[in-house]
Amino acid sequence: MKKALAFVTLTASLIATSNAHAAGVTLTLACGAVGQELELCKAGADRWAKATGNTVKVFESPNLTNDRLGLYQQQLAAKSSDIDVYQLDVVWPGLLAQHFVDLKGKIPQASIDANFKPIIDADTVNGKLVAMPWFTDAGVLYYRTDLLKKYGYSKAPATWAELATMAAKIQAGEQPSNKAFTGFVFQGKDYEGLTCDALEWVNGFGGGSIIDSTGKITINNANAAKALDTAASWVKKIAPAGVTTYAEEDARGIFQSGNAAFMRNWPYAWALGQSADSKVKGNIGVAALPKGGAAGKPSATLGGWQLGVSMYSKNQAAAIDLVKYLVSPAEQKIRAITGGYNPTVASLYKDKDVLKANPFFGSLYDVFTNAVARPSGPTKGKYNQVSQAFSGSVHDVLTGKMNGTQAVAQLATNLARIKGSGW
Repeated sequence: MKKALAFVTLTASLIATSNAHAAGVTLTLACGAVGQELELCKAGADRWAKATGNTVKVFESPNLTNDRLGLYQQQLAAKSSDIDVYQLDVVWPGLLAQHFVDLKGKIPQASIDANFKPIIDADTVNGKLVAMPWFTDAGVLYYRTDLLKKYGYSKAPATWAELATMAAKIQAGEQPSNKAFTGFVFQGKDYEGLTCDALEWVNGFGGGSIIDSTGKITINNANAAKALDTAASWVKKIAPAGVTTYAEEDARGIFQSGNAAFMRNWPYAWALGQSADSKVKGNIGVAALPKGGAAGKPSATLGGWQLGVSMYSKNQAAAIDLVKYLVSPAEQKIRAITGGYNPTVASLYKDKDVLKANPFFGSLYDVFTNAVARPSGPTKGKYNQVSQAFSGSVHDVLTGKMNGTQAVAQLATNLARIKGSGW
Protein backbone atom coordinates (compact mmCIF):
# COMPACT_ATOMS: atom_id res chain seq x y z
CA MET A 1 0.00 0.00 0.00
CA LYS A 2 2.82 2.39 0.93
CA LYS A 3 4.52 1.70 -2.40
CA ALA A 4 1.26 2.38 -4.25
CA LEU A 5 0.77 5.67 -2.45
CA ALA A 6 4.37 6.65 -3.05
CA PHE A 7 3.97 5.93 -6.76
CA VAL A 8 0.78 7.94 -7.18
CA THR A 9 2.26 10.78 -5.13
CA LEU A 10 5.34 10.85 -7.36
CA THR A 11 3.19 10.66 -10.47
CA ALA A 12 1.02 13.50 -9.25
CA SER A 13 4.07 15.60 -8.46
CA LEU A 14 5.44 15.08 -11.95
CA ILE A 15 2.11 16.14 -13.43
CA ALA A 16 2.15 19.31 -11.38
CA THR A 17 5.75 20.06 -12.26
CA SER A 18 5.14 19.73 -15.98
CA ASN A 19 1.93 21.78 -15.90
CA ALA A 20 2.77 24.60 -13.53
CA HIS A 21 2.04 28.00 -15.08
CA ALA A 22 3.38 30.29 -12.42
CA ALA A 23 5.83 30.30 -9.55
CA GLY A 24 5.93 32.13 -6.29
CA VAL A 25 2.25 33.07 -6.00
CA THR A 26 0.03 32.46 -2.98
CA LEU A 27 -3.42 30.93 -3.48
CA THR A 28 -6.27 30.37 -1.05
CA LEU A 29 -8.26 27.16 -1.41
CA ALA A 30 -11.60 26.78 0.40
CA CYS A 31 -12.10 23.22 1.66
CA GLY A 32 -14.68 21.37 3.70
CA ALA A 33 -13.86 19.75 7.03
CA VAL A 34 -16.23 16.78 7.25
CA GLY A 35 -14.35 13.62 8.20
CA GLN A 36 -10.87 13.67 6.67
CA GLU A 37 -11.71 16.34 4.07
CA LEU A 38 -9.56 19.11 5.49
CA GLU A 39 -6.56 16.90 6.15
CA LEU A 40 -6.60 15.43 2.64
CA CYS A 41 -7.23 18.83 1.05
CA LYS A 42 -4.18 20.29 2.79
CA ALA A 43 -2.04 17.31 1.82
CA GLY A 44 -2.96 17.59 -1.86
CA ALA A 45 -2.43 21.34 -1.90
CA ASP A 46 0.96 20.90 -0.24
CA ARG A 47 2.04 18.41 -2.91
CA TRP A 48 1.14 20.89 -5.64
CA ALA A 49 2.84 23.76 -3.81
CA LYS A 50 6.03 21.76 -3.32
CA ALA A 51 6.12 20.76 -6.98
CA THR A 52 5.46 24.28 -8.32
CA GLY A 53 7.14 26.60 -5.84
CA ASN A 54 3.83 28.26 -5.02
CA THR A 55 2.06 28.54 -1.68
CA VAL A 56 -1.47 27.42 -0.83
CA LYS A 57 -3.41 28.63 2.17
CA VAL A 58 -6.37 26.40 3.03
CA PHE A 59 -9.53 28.11 4.24
CA GLU A 60 -11.66 25.86 6.45
CA SER A 61 -15.27 26.15 5.31
CA PRO A 62 -18.26 25.47 7.61
CA ASN A 63 -19.34 21.82 7.82
CA LEU A 64 -23.01 22.40 7.03
CA THR A 65 -23.55 22.99 3.33
CA ASN A 66 -26.17 25.68 3.93
CA ASP A 67 -23.72 27.69 6.05
CA ARG A 68 -20.98 27.20 3.49
CA LEU A 69 -23.16 28.41 0.63
CA GLY A 70 -24.13 31.53 2.55
CA LEU A 71 -20.50 32.38 3.22
CA TYR A 72 -19.50 31.77 -0.40
CA GLN A 73 -22.34 33.95 -1.68
CA GLN A 74 -21.18 36.82 0.52
CA GLN A 75 -17.61 36.51 -0.75
CA LEU A 76 -18.61 36.25 -4.39
CA ALA A 77 -21.22 39.03 -4.27
CA ALA A 78 -18.50 41.32 -2.93
CA LYS A 79 -16.21 40.18 -5.80
CA SER A 80 -13.64 39.32 -3.15
CA SER A 81 -10.28 37.97 -4.29
CA ASP A 82 -9.64 36.41 -0.87
CA ILE A 83 -10.46 32.89 -2.11
CA ASP A 84 -9.04 31.68 -5.43
CA VAL A 85 -10.44 28.15 -5.58
CA TYR A 86 -13.79 27.13 -4.11
CA GLN A 87 -15.08 23.67 -3.24
CA LEU A 88 -18.61 23.54 -4.69
CA ASP A 89 -21.50 21.21 -4.00
CA VAL A 90 -22.82 19.45 -7.11
CA VAL A 91 -26.08 21.43 -6.85
CA TRP A 92 -24.43 24.87 -6.82
CA PRO A 93 -23.11 25.46 -10.38
CA GLY A 94 -26.42 26.81 -11.66
CA LEU A 95 -26.64 29.16 -8.70
CA LEU A 96 -23.07 30.47 -8.79
CA ALA A 97 -22.00 30.06 -12.43
CA GLN A 98 -21.51 33.78 -13.12
CA HIS A 99 -18.73 33.95 -10.52
CA PHE A 100 -16.50 31.20 -11.93
CA VAL A 101 -13.98 30.90 -14.76
CA ASP A 102 -14.96 28.79 -17.77
CA LEU A 103 -12.53 25.85 -17.64
CA LYS A 104 -13.25 24.68 -21.19
CA GLY A 105 -10.07 25.05 -23.20
CA LYS A 106 -8.07 25.50 -20.01
CA ILE A 107 -8.37 21.89 -18.80
CA PRO A 108 -7.38 19.26 -21.41
CA GLN A 109 -10.46 17.72 -23.01
CA ALA A 110 -9.11 14.23 -22.30
CA SER A 111 -9.07 15.06 -18.58
CA ILE A 112 -12.65 16.30 -18.77
CA ASP A 113 -13.81 13.23 -20.70
CA ALA A 114 -12.26 10.86 -18.12
CA ASN A 115 -14.99 11.86 -15.64
CA PHE A 116 -18.54 10.57 -15.37
CA LYS A 117 -20.55 12.51 -17.95
CA PRO A 118 -23.56 13.32 -15.70
CA ILE A 119 -21.25 15.13 -13.28
CA ILE A 120 -19.58 17.10 -16.07
CA ASP A 121 -23.08 17.96 -17.28
CA ALA A 122 -23.98 19.20 -13.79
CA ASP A 123 -20.85 21.39 -13.78
CA THR A 124 -21.72 22.88 -17.17
CA VAL A 125 -24.04 25.90 -17.21
CA ASN A 126 -25.05 27.49 -20.52
CA GLY A 127 -22.11 25.79 -22.21
CA LYS A 128 -19.66 27.04 -19.58
CA LEU A 129 -17.67 24.50 -17.51
CA VAL A 130 -17.70 26.32 -14.19
CA ALA A 131 -16.04 23.58 -12.11
CA MET A 132 -14.26 20.25 -12.34
CA PRO A 133 -15.44 17.14 -10.44
CA TRP A 134 -13.28 16.29 -7.42
CA PHE A 135 -15.18 13.47 -5.76
CA THR A 136 -18.66 12.07 -6.08
CA ASP A 137 -21.06 10.76 -3.49
CA ALA A 138 -24.21 8.74 -3.11
CA GLY A 139 -26.01 7.75 0.06
CA VAL A 140 -25.30 4.22 1.31
CA LEU A 141 -26.41 2.01 4.19
CA TYR A 142 -23.85 1.02 6.80
CA TYR A 143 -24.61 -1.92 9.09
CA ARG A 144 -23.00 -3.96 11.85
CA THR A 145 -22.09 -7.32 10.34
CA ASP A 146 -21.46 -8.85 13.78
CA LEU A 147 -24.85 -7.82 15.13
CA LEU A 148 -26.76 -8.99 12.07
CA LYS A 149 -25.13 -12.39 12.49
CA LYS A 150 -25.80 -12.39 16.25
CA TYR A 151 -29.52 -11.85 15.70
CA GLY A 152 -29.90 -14.34 12.87
CA TYR A 153 -29.75 -12.12 9.78
CA SER A 154 -27.66 -13.21 6.82
CA LYS A 155 -27.80 -10.05 4.73
CA ALA A 156 -28.63 -6.36 4.76
CA PRO A 157 -32.29 -5.30 4.59
CA ALA A 158 -33.79 -4.99 1.10
CA THR A 159 -36.72 -2.75 2.13
CA TRP A 160 -37.22 -0.02 4.71
CA ALA A 161 -39.78 -2.25 6.43
CA GLU A 162 -37.14 -4.97 6.80
CA LEU A 163 -34.69 -2.44 8.20
CA ALA A 164 -37.24 -1.30 10.80
CA THR A 165 -37.89 -4.90 11.88
CA MET A 166 -34.20 -5.77 12.09
CA ALA A 167 -33.27 -2.54 13.84
CA ALA A 168 -36.01 -3.03 16.45
CA LYS A 169 -34.91 -6.58 17.23
CA ILE A 170 -31.24 -5.69 17.52
CA GLN A 171 -32.00 -2.58 19.57
CA ALA A 172 -34.16 -4.59 22.01
CA GLY A 173 -31.39 -7.12 22.43
CA GLU A 174 -28.57 -4.63 22.93
CA GLN A 175 -30.18 -1.96 25.11
CA PRO A 176 -30.23 -3.97 28.37
CA SER A 177 -26.42 -3.87 28.40
CA ASN A 178 -26.01 -0.56 26.54
CA LYS A 179 -28.71 2.05 27.19
CA ALA A 180 -27.20 4.35 24.54
CA PHE A 181 -27.71 1.79 21.77
CA THR A 182 -30.14 2.61 18.96
CA GLY A 183 -31.31 0.84 15.83
CA PHE A 184 -30.77 3.44 13.10
CA VAL A 185 -29.19 6.86 12.69
CA PHE A 186 -29.41 9.23 9.74
CA GLN A 187 -29.32 12.95 8.88
CA GLY A 188 -32.53 14.38 10.37
CA LYS A 189 -31.53 17.99 10.98
CA ASP A 190 -33.32 20.64 8.91
CA TYR A 191 -30.59 21.35 6.32
CA GLU A 192 -29.34 20.15 2.93
CA GLY A 193 -28.43 16.75 4.36
CA LEU A 194 -32.07 16.07 5.17
CA THR A 195 -33.00 17.01 1.60
CA CYS A 196 -30.63 14.25 0.47
CA ASP A 197 -31.96 11.64 2.91
CA ALA A 198 -35.60 12.48 2.25
CA LEU A 199 -35.20 12.44 -1.54
CA GLU A 200 -33.93 8.87 -1.14
CA TRP A 201 -37.04 7.93 0.86
CA VAL A 202 -39.44 9.64 -1.55
CA ASN A 203 -37.79 8.32 -4.71
CA GLY A 204 -37.36 4.85 -3.19
CA PHE A 205 -41.13 4.68 -2.54
CA GLY A 206 -41.88 5.72 -6.13
CA GLY A 207 -42.74 9.29 -5.18
CA GLY A 208 -40.58 11.02 -7.78
CA SER A 209 -37.91 13.67 -7.35
CA ILE A 210 -39.83 16.66 -5.86
CA ILE A 211 -39.71 18.50 -9.19
CA ASP A 212 -39.26 16.64 -12.47
CA SER A 213 -36.80 17.39 -15.25
CA THR A 214 -39.29 19.66 -17.02
CA GLY A 215 -39.76 21.82 -13.92
CA LYS A 216 -43.16 20.37 -12.97
CA ILE A 217 -43.82 20.14 -9.22
CA THR A 218 -44.51 16.46 -8.49
CA ILE A 219 -44.11 16.09 -4.72
CA ASN A 220 -47.84 16.04 -3.86
CA ASN A 221 -48.53 12.34 -4.27
CA ALA A 222 -49.47 9.40 -2.05
CA ASN A 223 -46.13 7.58 -2.41
CA ALA A 224 -44.17 10.65 -1.27
CA ALA A 225 -46.52 11.08 1.70
CA LYS A 226 -46.10 7.41 2.65
CA ALA A 227 -42.32 7.74 2.48
CA LEU A 228 -42.32 10.66 4.91
CA ASP A 229 -44.74 8.96 7.29
CA THR A 230 -42.54 5.87 7.25
CA ALA A 231 -39.46 7.90 8.17
CA ALA A 232 -41.37 9.65 10.96
CA SER A 233 -42.33 6.25 12.38
CA TRP A 234 -38.66 5.52 13.06
CA VAL A 235 -38.17 8.49 15.39
CA LYS A 236 -38.27 7.50 19.09
CA LYS A 237 -38.71 3.86 18.06
CA ILE A 238 -35.64 2.64 16.18
CA ALA A 239 -33.98 6.06 15.98
CA PRO A 240 -33.36 8.38 18.95
CA ALA A 241 -35.48 11.50 19.43
CA GLY A 242 -32.34 13.53 18.82
CA VAL A 243 -31.99 12.24 15.26
CA THR A 244 -33.96 15.30 14.14
CA THR A 245 -30.86 17.35 15.07
CA TYR A 246 -28.25 15.08 13.46
CA ALA A 247 -25.95 15.96 10.56
CA GLU A 248 -23.42 13.57 8.98
CA GLU A 249 -20.84 13.67 11.73
CA ASP A 250 -23.41 13.26 14.51
CA ALA A 251 -24.66 10.05 12.94
CA ARG A 252 -21.14 8.79 12.26
CA GLY A 253 -20.05 9.43 15.83
CA ILE A 254 -22.84 7.28 17.22
CA PHE A 255 -22.35 4.45 14.74
CA GLN A 256 -18.56 4.45 15.00
CA SER A 257 -18.71 4.35 18.81
CA GLY A 258 -20.68 1.11 18.59
CA ASN A 259 -24.05 2.55 19.50
CA ALA A 260 -26.12 1.89 16.35
CA ALA A 261 -26.99 -1.12 14.20
CA PHE A 262 -27.59 0.83 10.97
CA MET A 263 -26.56 4.21 9.58
CA ARG A 264 -27.31 6.17 6.43
CA ASN A 265 -24.29 8.22 5.40
CA TRP A 266 -21.90 9.01 2.55
CA PRO A 267 -18.94 6.81 1.53
CA TYR A 268 -16.40 8.93 3.46
CA ALA A 269 -17.53 7.23 6.70
CA TRP A 270 -16.07 3.89 5.59
CA ALA A 271 -12.38 4.74 5.99
CA LEU A 272 -13.01 6.43 9.34
CA GLY A 273 -14.98 3.42 10.54
CA GLN A 274 -11.97 1.23 9.80
CA SER A 275 -9.53 3.46 11.71
CA ALA A 276 -7.62 2.21 14.74
CA ASP A 277 -9.80 4.10 17.24
CA SER A 278 -13.10 2.88 15.77
CA LYS A 279 -15.05 0.53 18.04
CA VAL A 280 -16.66 -1.14 15.03
CA LYS A 281 -13.53 -1.68 12.94
CA GLY A 282 -13.82 -4.91 10.98
CA ASN A 283 -17.54 -5.22 11.69
CA ILE A 284 -18.97 -2.81 9.11
CA GLY A 285 -20.92 -3.76 6.03
CA VAL A 286 -21.99 -1.38 3.26
CA ALA A 287 -25.04 -1.91 1.05
CA ALA A 288 -27.39 -0.04 -1.21
CA LEU A 289 -30.10 1.82 0.68
CA PRO A 290 -33.35 -0.14 1.07
CA LYS A 291 -36.25 0.32 -1.31
CA GLY A 292 -39.72 1.49 -0.34
CA GLY A 293 -41.37 -1.90 -0.78
CA ALA A 294 -42.09 -4.50 -3.44
CA ALA A 295 -42.99 -1.76 -5.93
CA GLY A 296 -40.17 0.55 -4.86
CA LYS A 297 -36.51 0.74 -5.77
CA PRO A 298 -33.22 1.38 -3.98
CA SER A 299 -32.50 5.07 -4.32
CA ALA A 300 -29.37 7.06 -3.48
CA THR A 301 -29.07 10.84 -3.76
CA LEU A 302 -26.24 12.12 -5.91
CA GLY A 303 -23.78 14.15 -3.90
CA GLY A 304 -20.23 15.19 -4.48
CA TRP A 305 -18.01 18.21 -4.69
CA GLN A 306 -16.26 20.15 -7.42
CA LEU A 307 -13.48 22.72 -7.63
CA GLY A 308 -14.05 26.06 -9.33
CA VAL A 309 -11.77 29.05 -9.97
CA SER A 310 -13.13 32.41 -8.88
CA MET A 311 -13.54 35.09 -11.53
CA TYR A 312 -12.10 37.47 -8.95
CA SER A 313 -8.86 35.55 -8.33
CA LYS A 314 -5.75 37.64 -9.02
CA ASN A 315 -3.84 34.49 -9.98
CA GLN A 316 -6.23 32.63 -12.26
CA ALA A 317 -3.59 30.72 -14.25
CA ALA A 318 -2.04 29.25 -11.11
CA ALA A 319 -5.48 28.58 -9.64
CA ILE A 320 -6.51 26.66 -12.76
CA ASP A 321 -3.32 24.64 -12.52
CA LEU A 322 -4.06 23.80 -8.89
CA VAL A 323 -7.54 22.58 -9.84
CA LYS A 324 -6.14 20.54 -12.73
CA TYR A 325 -3.71 18.90 -10.32
CA LEU A 326 -6.16 18.20 -7.50
CA VAL A 327 -8.77 16.57 -9.78
CA SER A 328 -6.18 14.42 -11.59
CA PRO A 329 -6.52 10.61 -11.46
CA ALA A 330 -3.37 10.40 -9.32
CA GLU A 331 -4.78 12.72 -6.65
CA GLN A 332 -8.23 11.13 -6.79
CA LYS A 333 -6.58 7.74 -6.23
CA ILE A 334 -4.81 8.98 -3.11
CA ARG A 335 -8.06 10.40 -1.73
CA ALA A 336 -9.94 7.18 -2.50
CA ILE A 337 -7.35 4.99 -0.78
CA THR A 338 -6.70 7.12 2.28
CA GLY A 339 -10.12 8.71 2.81
CA GLY A 340 -12.71 6.60 1.01
CA TYR A 341 -13.72 9.46 -1.30
CA ASN A 342 -15.40 8.26 -4.48
CA PRO A 343 -13.46 9.18 -7.62
CA THR A 344 -15.20 10.90 -10.50
CA VAL A 345 -12.75 9.29 -12.93
CA ALA A 346 -14.43 6.10 -14.14
CA SER A 347 -11.22 4.09 -14.65
CA LEU A 348 -10.36 4.25 -10.94
CA TYR A 349 -13.28 1.94 -10.14
CA LYS A 350 -11.24 -0.84 -11.70
CA ASP A 351 -8.02 0.09 -9.89
CA LYS A 352 -6.92 -2.78 -7.63
CA ASP A 353 -5.52 -0.50 -4.92
CA VAL A 354 -8.71 1.56 -4.77
CA LEU A 355 -10.89 -1.58 -4.61
CA LYS A 356 -8.69 -3.13 -1.91
CA ALA A 357 -9.18 -0.06 0.27
CA ASN A 358 -12.90 0.27 -0.56
CA PRO A 359 -14.32 -3.15 -1.52
CA PHE A 360 -17.86 -1.80 -1.89
CA PHE A 361 -16.79 0.59 -4.68
CA GLY A 362 -17.02 -2.37 -7.04
CA SER A 363 -20.22 -4.00 -5.78
CA LEU A 364 -22.05 -0.66 -5.50
CA TYR A 365 -20.75 0.82 -8.74
CA ASP A 366 -24.28 1.07 -10.15
CA VAL A 367 -25.43 2.95 -7.03
CA PHE A 368 -22.78 5.60 -7.58
CA THR A 369 -23.34 5.93 -11.32
CA ASN A 370 -27.16 5.92 -11.23
CA ALA A 371 -27.78 8.13 -8.21
CA VAL A 372 -30.83 10.40 -8.31
CA ALA A 373 -30.05 14.09 -8.73
CA ARG A 374 -31.59 16.79 -6.60
CA PRO A 375 -33.69 19.14 -8.78
CA SER A 376 -31.03 21.84 -9.06
CA GLY A 377 -31.04 21.67 -12.86
CA PRO A 378 -34.68 22.51 -13.53
CA THR A 379 -34.96 24.99 -10.62
CA LYS A 380 -31.73 26.85 -11.50
CA GLY A 381 -31.07 29.80 -9.19
CA LYS A 382 -34.09 28.99 -7.03
CA TYR A 383 -32.81 25.57 -5.97
CA ASN A 384 -31.72 26.71 -2.53
CA GLN A 385 -35.24 27.98 -1.77
CA VAL A 386 -36.69 24.72 -3.05
CA SER A 387 -34.37 22.63 -0.91
CA GLN A 388 -35.05 24.68 2.20
CA ALA A 389 -38.80 24.36 1.68
CA PHE A 390 -38.48 20.60 1.18
CA SER A 391 -36.25 19.91 4.17
CA GLY A 392 -38.43 22.14 6.35
CA SER A 393 -41.57 20.21 5.42
CA VAL A 394 -39.85 16.87 5.97
CA HIS A 395 -38.58 18.04 9.35
CA ASP A 396 -42.13 18.99 10.32
CA VAL A 397 -43.21 15.40 9.63
CA LEU A 398 -40.26 13.91 11.53
CA THR A 399 -41.03 16.08 14.56
CA GLY A 400 -44.76 15.30 14.49
CA LYS A 401 -46.02 18.74 13.49
CA MET A 402 -47.92 17.32 10.51
CA ASN A 403 -48.35 14.06 8.64
CA GLY A 404 -47.01 13.16 5.23
CA THR A 405 -50.19 13.95 3.31
CA GLN A 406 -50.47 17.40 4.86
CA ALA A 407 -46.77 18.09 4.33
CA VAL A 408 -46.61 17.25 0.63
CA ALA A 409 -49.78 19.25 -0.10
CA GLN A 410 -48.50 22.31 1.71
CA LEU A 411 -45.06 21.89 0.17
CA ALA A 412 -46.53 21.82 -3.36
CA THR A 413 -48.25 25.13 -2.63
CA ASN A 414 -45.04 26.64 -1.27
CA LEU A 415 -43.03 25.43 -4.26
CA ALA A 416 -45.57 26.91 -6.67
CA ARG A 417 -45.13 30.25 -4.93
CA ILE A 418 -41.34 29.98 -5.18
CA LYS A 419 -41.62 29.08 -8.86
CA GLY A 420 -43.89 32.00 -9.65
CA SER A 421 -43.94 32.56 -13.38
CA GLY A 422 -41.04 30.16 -13.89
CA TRP A 423 -37.80 28.78 -12.61
